[in-house]
Amino acid sequence: MTPQGRFALGLTTAQWRDAVGLGAACLLASLVFSLIHSVFIDRSRVPDLEPFMQFEFPIVGPILDRHGAPLMEFGERRWITPYADIPPVVQAAVLATEDKRFFSHRGVDYLSLVRVASKVRLGRDWGFAQGGSTITQQLVRGVFLTERTAGERGSEVLSEGVLAHVVSWALGAPSVNRLVRKGEEIRLALWLEQEMVRRFGSRRRAKEELLARYVSFVYMGRGQHGFARASEYYFGRPLTTLGMTDADLAATLAGVMKAPRDYAPTPANAEAVRRRRDQILALMAESGSLSAEALADARARPLPEATDGGAGPASQYASAVVQHVLDDITQRYQGRSVEDLALGRLAVHTTVDARVQRAAADALEHGLRLYEARHPASAGQVQGAIVVLQNRDGAVLAETGGRQVYLGRQTAYSDFNRVREARRQPGSAMKPLVYLAAFRHGPFTLDTWVPDEPISVPDGGQGARKSIANYDGQFKGWMPLRRAFAESRNTVAVWIAQQIGMERVRRAAHSVGVETELHAYASTALGASEMHLLELATAYRTLASGILAQPFIVRRVVTRVGDEIPPTTPPRRAVVVADPAMTLIQEALRGVVRMPTGTAHSLASRRFPIAVMGKTGTTNGFRDALFVGSTYGPDGITVAVRIGFDDNRTLGSRETGGRVALPVFETLMREVYARDLVGPAPVFPPQMERRISAYLRGPPMPVIDIR
Repeated sequence: MTPQGRFALGLTTAQWRDAVGLGAACLLASLVFSLIHSVFIDRSRVPDLEPFMQFEFPIVGPILDRHGAPLMEFGERRWITPYADIPPVVQAAVLATEDKRFFSHRGVDYLSLVRVASKVRLGRDWGFAQGGSTITQQLVRGVFLTERTAGERGSEVLSEGVLAHVVSWALGAPSVNRLVRKGEEIRLALWLEQEMVRRFGSRRRAKEELLARYVSFVYMGRGQHGFARASEYYFGRPLTTLGMTDADLAATLAGVMKAPRDYAPTPANAEAVRRRRDQILALMAESGSLSAEALADARARPLPEATDGGAGPASQYASAVVQHVLDDITQRYQGRSVEDLALGRLAVHTTVDARVQRAAADALEHGLRLYEARHPASAGQVQGAIVVLQNRDGAVLAETGGRQVYLGRQTAYSDFNRVREARRQPGSAMKPLVYLAAFRHGPFTLDTWVPDEPISVPDGGQGARKSIANYDGQFKGWMPLRRAFAESRNTVAVWIAQQIGMERVRRAAHSVGVETELHAYASTALGASEMHLLELATAYRTLASGILAQPFIVRRVVTRVGDEIPPTTPPRRAVVVADPAMTLIQEALRGVVRMPTGTAHSLASRRFPIAVMGKTGTTNGFRDALFVGSTYGPDGITVAVRIGFDDNRTLGSRETGGRVALPVFETLMREVYARDLVGPAPVFPPQMERRISAYLRGPPMPVIDIR
C-alpha cells in the first residue's frame, strides 16, 4: 500500500508495521493450526484399510499352463511373509538400515524429521533429504499414495487448496507437491499405526504386522517384490533358512531396497553391492545386532553368485505363448485387455504344458547350436520356431517363436513371434497338400506310377518357361507315387499339380486348415506361396488325425473370484474329415520315414523308437529348413519346426530340412515321449504298416496309364 493509502486510513508508519506483523503472525498461526489439524487431528479422506489389514497387496494376473503351473504373472510378483517367518538377522538388517526406532515410535520418527528438516533446501528446487521416512511412512507411500507420488514431479500443483497454488509461485509446483505429499504421508502414517493398534490389540503386535507387510511389499528389483521372492531369486534360498551366520546375505537384501537398479546382486553391480552390503553390516554392528567378530566374518565373505530361481519359465521359455494368449484375450474376449491381467482381475488357463514348452525351447537351442557348429560366423544370428499341437483338437501344447537370447537380449513376449507372425515359404513341406488334392480329384493311388522327368512351368509373361529340377539334380524316370513322395521329387509334384489343376490344390490346403490365400502358380506346388508356421502345423495335424479344428491356446478365463468368462467369439467346432484320401496321405507321410530313400528315414532307426510320419521342407536357395511331423491319430501330437535367418539369407549349401530342422523334431519327440508328457506314442494301423512293408519287399509292376 502506498504512503497516501496508509495516511488515508489514518495509520502511522509504526502502526502500519504493527498491523502487517499482526497479520503475518495470524496467517502463520492459522497455517500452523491448519497443519496440526490436518496431520494430527483430521482423519477424513482416509483410504480403505481392509485389504491392507487382510494382507492383500495388489495381486497378479497369472497365465497358467494346463496343469496350473504359472507361465507368466502380470503385476507384482510377491510372496506374503508373516512376521514369524522373518529371520532375526533379516529384521536386524532392515531396521538398522531403514528405521532404527521402528518399535518405539508411533509412525513418525520426530528425531529423524528434525535431522531431515535441517537439510531442507529452500527455493524452486526445494526437497527433503533422503532417509527421513519411517517404515510406516514408506508403506503409506507405496500402498496408498502411489498415484500422488508418481505425478508430483509434474508442472501442475496436485493439491486443490488455494494456499498450495500461492506457495507454488515461490517454490515451484514439484516442491509444493512433495511438501503436500509429505504432510499426507505423515498424517496417514499416524492414522495407520493407530488403526493397527486398535485392530491387533497392542502396539507390539501392530508393529510386527507392519514389518511383515513391509518385507512382503518392498520392491527388490528384476520384477521381484518382497524379501521372500528376492531371496529365492538372487540366492536360490528360502528366506526362512537365513540364520545369524548369513548376515552378509541379509545385509545384501536390505541394501537392494534403496536403489534396486544399483544394488540388486548381479555381476554388473558387484562393486556397488559389496560397498552397500558392508555399510549395512556396519550399521547392524552399531545397533548391537552383530559382534565385531561376526562383522569381520560377514565382510570377508564373497558376494553370492546370483541365481534366477524366482524368474519362472516365462522369461526364458514361454514368451511366444504369452504373446499368443494376450492376442487371444483382446480378440476373443471383447472388453478384456492386458490391463485386466496386470491388475489381477483375470487368470488365464491355457492349453500349454510348461514341461513340453521347456522341452521345445531346449530342443530349438540344441538344434541351433548344431547348425552354428558348422557355421561359427552365424552364432547367435540364426533363428527358429517350433509349435506343438494336440492332434485331437488343435490345442497348442508349446509355442516357441524364437531363440531365448537374440542379438544379446533376452526374448520377451513383445518380440516378433515367428510361429504366428512370420510368413515364409514352406518349401517341400507343401507337397502333401498337392498329393491330398491328387488323391481326391485324380486317378491316383500310392501305387500309381508317375514320371520323374524334365518339366517346365510358366515363368512370368511373354511365354517364358522355367525348368524344374530335383534336389539331387537327377531324373529317375517312372516310379511309384509313394517313392516319389518319400524322396520329395519336385518334378513329380509339379506334374501332378498340372494334371489336377492348382485350384484344387488350393482348395485342398484350405480344407485342412491353411487360411492364407495361396497363389495359383505352379510353383505353389513346391511351396512358393508363403504361410505361417502355425497354419502349416494345423494342416499336418488335420492330416494326422482326420479332424479339422482351429488351433487354440486359451482354455478358459476366470475372474479374481473364480467365475468363468465365456468368449465373445468362440472357436469353430472341430469337424471329422471322413475322406479316404486322408488315409492315403497318412501312409505316404509314414513312408517318408520308413522307406530307405525317404527324406526322414533317419527317424526309423532303433535309436528313435517312436513311430512318426512327417515331411521335410527346404526353400529355394536353402533360405529356410523345415520339418513337420506327427504321431498317429487323435491321440498323437504334431510338431512343426522352421529354422532360418530373419533377413532371408541362405543357411548354406546342403543345409536342408532333413539336416537342420529334423534333428530339432527328433530331440523334442524323444524328450516328450520318454518323460510321458503327452501320453504313450500311438501306433500306426497294422494294415498301413503291412502295406509299406510289402512295398519294401518289392514294388508293384508299373501301371503307367493314369487316364
